[in-house]
Amino acid sequence: MTVQSSKTDANTLNQSISDFVGVNAPYYIYEFKRIQCKTGFSGSWNTWASIFGPVWAASRGVWGFFWTFLVLELFALVQIVRGLWGELGADQLQRYERLLENIAQREQQAADLTAAGDPTSAMAKLQIAENLRGAADIALEQANSANEFATLVLIAGLGLFALLKLLEGFTANIAYEAQFLRWRSSGREQSGVTRSGVVFGVLGLLAIWPLTLIRFTVANPDNVVAGLTGGLLGQRIPITEFPVGKEYFSALSLKGDDGFDWLAIKFGGVFDGVTATIRWVLDALEVLLIQTPWPVVMFVIIVMAYRLAGLRVMIFTAASLAYLACMGLWELSMITVALIGAGAFLCVIIGIPLGIWFGKSKRAYKFAEPVLDFMQTMPAFVYLIPIIAFFGTGKPPGVLATLIFAMPPVIRLTALGMRGVPDATKEAAVAFGCSPWQLLTNVELPLALPSIMTGINQTILMSLSMVVIASLIGAEGLGALILEALQYAAKGQGLLGGLAILLCAMVIDRIAQGAYRKSAQQQR
Repeated sequence: MTVQSSKTDANTLNQSISDFVGVNAPYYIYEFKRIQCKTGFSGSWNTWASIFGPVWAASRGVWGFFWTFLVLELFALVQIVRGLWGELGADQLQRYERLLENIAQREQQAADLTAAGDPTSAMAKLQIAENLRGAADIALEQANSANEFATLVLIAGLGLFALLKLLEGFTANIAYEAQFLRWRSSGREQSGVTRSGVVFGVLGLLAIWPLTLIRFTVANPDNVVAGLTGGLLGQRIPITEFPVGKEYFSALSLKGDDGFDWLAIKFGGVFDGVTATIRWVLDALEVLLIQTPWPVVMFVIIVMAYRLAGLRVMIFTAASLAYLACMGLWELSMITVALIGAGAFLCVIIGIPLGIWFGKSKRAYKFAEPVLDFMQTMPAFVYLIPIIAFFGTGKPPGVLATLIFAMPPVIRLTALGMRGVPDATKEAAVAFGCSPWQLLTNVELPLALPSIMTGINQTILMSLSMVVIASLIGAEGLGALILEALQYAAKGQGLLGGLAILLCAMVIDRIAQGAYRKSAQQQR
C-alpha cells in the first residue's frame, strides 16, 4: 500500500512538472527532483540557459533571472567592447588638443605684445603657455596610459562574461524550480514556453544593449547614432540628452504665473481673511508669551508642566527654560513657541475632525489619501511658492506652510485609531442605548486616543522642522537665527540655536504627552 502510494505521488509530481514546463519535460522532471532531494548545491546545469541567458529566462517567464543577467551581461559586454574598440583615452586626447590650441593662442599673444614693445606682458603670456604645456603633456600621458589599459579591460570583460555564463547555467534550474513551486501553490506564475516571452526578451535586448554599448564605448555617441538613424528618420536624435528642451516648461511656467496672479486677485479677500485670522492667533500667543513679564511666563510654564505631566517633566522644562534665558534667546524662543504652537494648534483643530471623518468613511479616506500623500511627499520648500503668491511673507504665511506640511500625520493616525476600535465594542455600546454622539465621545475617541496622541506628537515634531524653512519667507524666531548662521557659516551659533529649537519642541511635546499619560493613569 505504501509503495503504491509513493508511485502515485511520484506520478502526480511528474505530471505536475510536465504541465508546468511544457517543452523538454523529461529533462526538467529529472533536474527538479535532483534539486529537491539535495539540501546544498545541487550542481544542476542548464545548457540552453547558459547559451541564451536572458532570452531563455524571458521565454520561461523567470523575470528576476532575466533582469539580473540582462544587466550583468551588459556590464561585461561594455568592458569587452571598450577593450576592443573603445577609445579609452579619447577624453584626455580632446583635452590635449584644446590645450595645444590654447598654447598656440598664448604664444601668438606673446608675439603680438613683443612686437608692440611690451616684453613684460609677453613673458607673462609665455609663462602661462609653458604651464599649459605641462598640463598638455600630462593629458597626453594619461591618454596613452588609458589606451594601454584597454587589454586589461578586455581580459576582465571576457572573464566576467564567462563567469556569468557559468552562473546562468548553474542557477537557471534552481530559479525555475522555485517558480514551479510558486506555480503549484498559487497557479499564477507563467508555465511553459511562450512566444510573447521570447519576443519581449529579444526586444528588451535590442532596446537596451546597442544604445548602452554605444553610449559607454564611443567618444561621440550622438554622432554615431545620428549616422545610424539619420537615413531612416531624417533627423539627428541624441542619446546623451533628451531631444526636447525647456520650451514646454517655459510655456507652462508662464501659464502658471498667470494662474497664480488671477487667483491672488480673484480671491484676495479670502486670503486676507485667512492671514488676519492666523495673525490674530499669533498676536494672542505673543502677548501671553512675550509681553507678559518673563518670570511670570516661566513660572506658569513650570507649574503647568508639573500639574499636567509630573515632576520629571517639570525638571526638564525648568532646565530648558533656563538654557533659553541664559543664552539670551528668551524672546526669540517665545516667538518660535508661538509659531510652533499656532501651527500645531491649527493642525490639531482641523486634523482631528478630518481624521474622525476619514476613519468612519472609507470612501472619503480613499479620496483624501492621495491628497495627504501629496502634502507629505512634496518638498517643504515648494510649499513656500504658492504661500508667498497668495499670502505674502511674514509669520502667518510661515504658519500656513507649517499647517500644510504637518497636518497629514494627525489626520492619518486619527483615522487609524478610529478604524482600530473593535466593531464588537461599538455594537455593544449601541445595544446599550448609546447615541452616535455618545458612541463617539465615550467609546471611539477614548479607545483611539493613543493613536491620536501619536499623531499630535508627529505633528509637533514636523512643525518644528518647518521653523527654519519658514524663516525664508520672513517668519521670525529661532529659525531666522539658524538661517543667519547658515548664511555666514556661524557653526557655533547654528548649533546653539538648533538646540534651542529642539528644547522648545520637546517641552511642548513632553507636557502634552505627560498630560495624556497622567490622565490615562487616573482613569485606571
